[in-house]
Amino acid sequence: MALIIGTFAFSAYGQQKQDGPKALELSRAVRPWEFLPVTGMRAGLLGDESGRMEAWVYPLKVLREFHLKFHAEGRTLPAEALARTITVRPEASTILYAGDTFKVRETLFVPVHEQGAVILLDVETEQPFEIEAVFHRDFQLEWPAALGATYLNWEAEQHVFYFGEEQRKFAAFVGSPTATEPQQEYQTNYSEAHESSFRLGATAKGKERKAIVIAGSIEGRAAAEKTYRHLTADYADLLKESAEYYRNYLAQTVSLDLPEEQLQKAYDWSRVSMLQGMVTNPFLGTGLVAGYRGSGETQRPGFAWFFGRDTFWTSLALNAEGDFSNARKALEFIAKFQRQDGKIPHEISQGANFVDWFKGYPYPYASADATPLYIIAANDYVVESGDAAFAKEKWESLEKAYAFLKSTYDEHGLPQNFGVGHGWVEGGPLLPVKTEYYQSGLGAEALRALSNLAQLAGQDELSKTLAKDFEKQRALVNESFWIADKKRFAFALDKDDKQVDEPSVLATVPMWFGLPSEADAAPMIQQLADMDHETDWGMRIISNRSPLFSGGGYHYGSVWPLFTGWASVAEYRYHQTSPAYANLRANALLALDGSLGHVTEVLSGDYYQPLSTSSPHQIWSAAMVVSPILRGMLGLETDAIHHSVKLAPHVPADWMRFTAQNVRVGKDALLINYSKTDEGIVLEAGLTSGSEECTFEFRPAIGLRARVQKVELNGKPVPFQVETRGSDQHIVVQFPITSGKYFLRIRLLNAFGLSEQSSLPALGSASKGLRVLSETWSASRDQLTLEVSGAAGSVYELNAWGSSEIEKLEGAEKVQQAGWSTILIQIPLNESEPYPHKTVVIHFLAGQKKGQPERH
Repeated sequence: MALIIGTFAFSAYGQQKQDGPKALELSRAVRPWEFLPVTGMRAGLLGDESGRMEAWVYPLKVLREFHLKFHAEGRTLPAEALARTITVRPEASTILYAGDTFKVRETLFVPVHEQGAVILLDVETEQPFEIEAVFHRDFQLEWPAALGATYLNWEAEQHVFYFGEEQRKFAAFVGSPTATEPQQEYQTNYSEAHESSFRLGATAKGKERKAIVIAGSIEGRAAAEKTYRHLTADYADLLKESAEYYRNYLAQTVSLDLPEEQLQKAYDWSRVSMLQGMVTNPFLGTGLVAGYRGSGETQRPGFAWFFGRDTFWTSLALNAEGDFSNARKALEFIAKFQRQDGKIPHEISQGANFVDWFKGYPYPYASADATPLYIIAANDYVVESGDAAFAKEKWESLEKAYAFLKSTYDEHGLPQNFGVGHGWVEGGPLLPVKTEYYQSGLGAEALRALSNLAQLAGQDELSKTLAKDFEKQRALVNESFWIADKKRFAFALDKDDKQVDEPSVLATVPMWFGLPSEADAAPMIQQLADMDHETDWGMRIISNRSPLFSGGGYHYGSVWPLFTGWASVAEYRYHQTSPAYANLRANALLALDGSLGHVTEVLSGDYYQPLSTSSPHQIWSAAMVVSPILRGMLGLETDAIHHSVKLAPHVPADWMRFTAQNVRVGKDALLINYSKTDEGIVLEAGLTSGSEECTFEFRPAIGLRARVQKVELNGKPVPFQVETRGSDQHIVVQFPITSGKYFLRIRLLNAFGLSEQSSLPALGSASKGLRVLSETWSASRDQLTLEVSGAAGSVYELNAWGSSEIEKLEGAEKVQQAGWSTILIQIPLNESEPYPHKTVVIHFLAGQKKGQPERH
């Protein structure tokens, strides 16, 4: 949507930093089917909102089917039938169970750095009441490793079950200081039982707290017992430490204050969600896993092992929010498993060290795209963090990765998927292909990234050569895939080098990096913004009108939040802000639905619901809330090498303000306040720590009808430029920041813009929202033509800022409200087309106000 401008009266400079971050919490009525993860770096509880859990102490699975039974009023009641509300916080989650005369708050807690978990049970009852904890022993290593025979013993003196195996390397304890009346699994010639349980002691009346502790170790019984005692004695302090860990993380990375509450919550929760992907495996090290889902009777907990391309896409979000420490750890983890020929790994199981993983299995190096992504991610980290030493330390690894990438080029100079490893698509009717536009685009961008890294590593001549190679490769890639008569990019080239004309959201990956021209990118984005590609919950991989489409097709019809994030960042880059914001908002709303605080891996392309095989807490899906907000909507770019920061916001028309603090540029941290009124934009910026001078470039988007009257920095005129794009303009102002506060005021005339708040449909429903496909202004800027699509027979609302200048509408109606106007759009009934297009024309009053802009 075309952006409009203005300012608002914001709070005192630095006030938010003094107040500190607010505690995060989400709560709702229990959905028994929804996934509930509680994770630390060394352990996790994975289950659902009914209270059924499995416990992991990486790389060990300890138990499954953990659940509670309540003994009250002479009855045995299954706790899951009484689960009423769920409350999640970064450090713990609480399920409230309620009966007629009692209630129980079950708080599930995994300390950040400990090899175990604690379950706190706060009981309030009118009459005698007792809790029983029930579980299945499932003491095995994560796939594809195995322990062989394992066993379970009750140890009465310690009130615990001891889990062991024949070599006595791995051990675990599950119990409680008040545990009594154990019931143990057994197997005889005549019968068997797989459940084990213990009771926690009766509560006669009133309030009482019980605790269940789970601990494990790869170093034998003594180490597991030590952890068990520590968790039992110190859980209260550990819970406080974990809460403080997350609070500090949110305060030390880029913190936003947004006027839209749902986006605010989604941004903060997505930062937490990404952090929860950092896992320490005692055999392999610390890196980013891909996501979490319950494993059931198997030993594969979703994608809770390490993936190359997942790590790299997530690292771009970590860099954007200033979490350079974890970004570096994640990159280093993947790099140390680089193959001898330079290829970067696709996936590394948490059980990899127990088997011949890298030679005996087909998965470790299955993808071709992890290799160029490694180079791209390394460069992004170095630029954003200023860690030039990393480029030198990893130069040999980076050169090897490039050598492998180059070895995959075909006779035309394009990197191949076929016979090398899959690009994005791993299977299904879109294959086989020789190379995807996605993959070839990454190969080109890797050249640009390596050129910059070479310069930082002292390889100046190589850097110049790579820069030239990049320009040639960029042109080759775009020319090879562009279908001129249809104004879109081919999905791939087939084995005969023919274009596969299947428009796909995968094309937005080269757009993320700005590889195609705006003249080519914009019309394809407008095609992808239509109802056949874009759903209310995100982007399908291909059109639902394609004969290859299936809504449940993992790689040929489903919706990935990853795709949606790619599209949003690309759409913002090419100033297509209506679909960009719709896609950003779709991912953000997903973070507040489903598994609370997390974004799922993949959803149906037909109906709003996750696929049955989806991992509900997927790390790169959370990254695709953070990157579209920071890199996309706010246009925030930091370059610590050159000590500069850019802010190019395309914020919605109804936003009067936003604040970003702790924006890191080397040793400096900045606070930025943006505001608007009828008169224009005000930017307030300054250092909150550090003292090095940095260059600040402010590039706010304004509508094409708007005119700049003047630009002042701290009350004095300052040079500026206006860059005109196809759908908006950007005012460009540069100034140095050293110390003190900087107030930039931009005075405008004729500001106009539109906004629309999308929403998720009911679970299981089809898509029904409005799509704004294109906005075209007349040369005289007195007429705006909108091409929209929507569900036949539906009525939609657009809010209009600066609507007093509207003379008349064609294809819509205007309803005046206080300070705003609402534009009503009726989509006509159409028996043959469920989502027809409609044209809306907005005519503005003649005699547009003419500002006399100061051009310098």
